[in-house]
Amino acid sequence: MTYQAPIRDYRFLLLEWLKLPERWQQLGGHAELDAGLVDAVLEEAGKFCSGVLSPINRSGDEEGCSISNGVVKTPKGFPDAWKQFAESGWQSLCGDPQYGGQGLPRTLHVAIEEMIYGANTSFCLYSSLTNGATECIAAHGDEAMKAAYLPKLLSGEWTGAMCLTEPHAGTDLGLLKTKATPNGDGSYSISGTKIFITGGEHDLTDNIVHLVLARLPDAPAGTKGISLFLVSKFDVKTDGSLGERNAFSCGSIEHKMGIKASSTCVMNFDGAKGYLIGKPNEGLKCMFTMMNVERLSIAVQGVGLGELAWQIAARYASERKQSRAPGSTNAADPIIVHPDVQRMLLTMRAYTEGGRALALWMGSLLDEAHSGKDAAVKVKAEALLAFLTPVAKAFFTDIGFDVCNHGVQVLGGHGYVREWGVEQTVRDARIAQIYEGTNGVQAMDLVGRKLIANKGETAEELLLAIRRYAEKLKDAEWKASLTQAASDFELALDTLLENADDGGRHAGANAVHFLHLTGHLVYGWLWSQQAALAEAAEDSDSFYQHKLLTADFFRRQLLPRTATLRTLIVGDGHDWAEPDASYFAV
Repeated sequence: MTYQAPIRDYRFLLLEWLKLPERWQQLGGHAELDAGLVDAVLEEAGKFCSGVLSPINRSGDEEGCSISNGVVKTPKGFPDAWKQFAESGWQSLCGDPQYGGQGLPRTLHVAIEEMIYGANTSFCLYSSLTNGATECIAAHGDEAMKAAYLPKLLSGEWTGAMCLTEPHAGTDLGLLKTKATPNGDGSYSISGTKIFITGGEHDLTDNIVHLVLARLPDAPAGTKGISLFLVSKFDVKTDGSLGERNAFSCGSIEHKMGIKASSTCVMNFDGAKGYLIGKPNEGLKCMFTMMNVERLSIAVQGVGLGELAWQIAARYASERKQSRAPGSTNAADPIIVHPDVQRMLLTMRAYTEGGRALALWMGSLLDEAHSGKDAAVKVKAEALLAFLTPVAKAFFTDIGFDVCNHGVQVLGGHGYVREWGVEQTVRDARIAQIYEGTNGVQAMDLVGRKLIANKGETAEELLLAIRRYAEKLKDAEWKASLTQAASDFELALDTLLENADDGGRHAGANAVHFLHLTGHLVYGWLWSQQAALAEAAEDSDSFYQHKLLTADFFRRQLLPRTATLRTLIVGDGHDWAEPDASYFAV
């Protein structure tokens, strides 16, 4: 099935809800922006995704990447698609015009990235890592580094990769062993092995820029002794041309469950020349710039794949005849009329459109943090982003995987086979719950660093904003539902803070519950805003009616899950009994 970008929903969210052009003008962004330009960008991106990327999604999955003598080949059609992608300017959309970027809002980039993930997730990962590397270099590189690398990354002539994980050290980066030895000329010799490196080697571009975490000879132990280095596949000459091949190579590629057209590499660095980014021993701080870009990107992966699964399932359910509807005299009716199928499709749509709204709102917060002139506004946006990033990464991808599973269930046996393509969404979505920090780690980051460490300050500010909004609601049902969900959040928040000194047991046992509670509450808040806009719309076309129907389903069927999650967190004052090692003996 060909992916179709949900342009009408993007227009509603960007122009009617977020009022992006007006916000952008207030921020004084780099580029002029009006509704016409937003429409044009959305339309062209949709055409590119449906016409170029979607047709090579299934074939790319079936062919996968291959490696021979360290050379990685992407599937048929991918190099040409990347060339078109780069030449059309999609990689440079929100980049700094000083280095060849178009200077458009990050909010708009979030919408485009969701489209690309929906059309071809494997392809999007090459772009996503390049975007993260660009942001990191822009934030922490010196002027010479920016001038040499940013124009090529923004143009799509080169791509970027992030090298963190090692065979013995996954999430615990304090254990990494890769070494960086000074060469005496301002460069460093990088030696070590990195695994699970997305886009570490491929044939899409002539050069790949790796951002590598490594230790200097006198570095302290743990995460405080990590530095960040730029390691280019080829030496970059002063005139910008490429010189000799650097001393690192791809040892192998992973054979994966999904995202098979994305090269996931083992990279061996054998005295490769690298250059320090930022200050010595502050590499993790610098890398978090890239990691947070990737975490929001991977969150959007969950939304994009959910949209694709919904499109496949909705089309199939409208056409597939099986069993009679209650009261029907037909031999068989389309399964779309059966209440349980409707329940699944409504769940898929409510979660996907709720995630899209939160992702775009976070995009607007990114614009405020990067382009805002008011210092107070920037600080508030940064605090909200810090709190919401682990929520988005984990909740979007947990829910996105569930949505794709619903898609398989709607198709039944046909969903389990490859013909309709929905089974690929499940396989492609599964990794999103793991990389860029597993979702359990995201939940612990939310509760430990973003909640307990600042005594719930940002969480309480968010809660206050939601309550103030709920108090003003004219819709009595939405007001009651949102107020109850906010109370569930507050009780859970208070319980976590009250148990903060128990050594981390209560936080660890309930972090995922709290993250999901937060996700449902924020989705509910944003859905109520969408419902109010749809209700007030002068044009009562089917889009607004469908928006109201989906919002009502979320309020009735999904938002009440906050009560169960609150019960699990508050409980009876005790977590489950902690088993000893013998319990897990196999």
